[in-house]
Amino acid sequence: MTVPQHEVTVFWRPGCGFCMALERQLADTDLTIHFRNIWEDPDAAEFVRNHAQGNEIVPTVQIGATVMVNPTATDVLSAANAR
Repeated sequence: MTVPQHEVTVFWRPGCGFCMALERQLADTDLTIHFRNIWEDPDAAEFVRNHAQGNEIVPTVQIGATVMVNPTATDVLSAANAR
């Protein structure tokens, strides 16, 4: 599964099974992924709350102006290809 090079930010927290699954599914792509731990980065936690109706739902993914809360790998790849 290969897509063009794009920068992706994944907001995550330790122990999140959905985060780990998304990371595994995106590992074989050409995406440049930056991970921000919401438990260690207050700005990251605030970003997630601002896009998840006040909740800290992870994974939350940002690609440019597009923000997705708990997306599938297919959703992330579609958004990256759309850029």
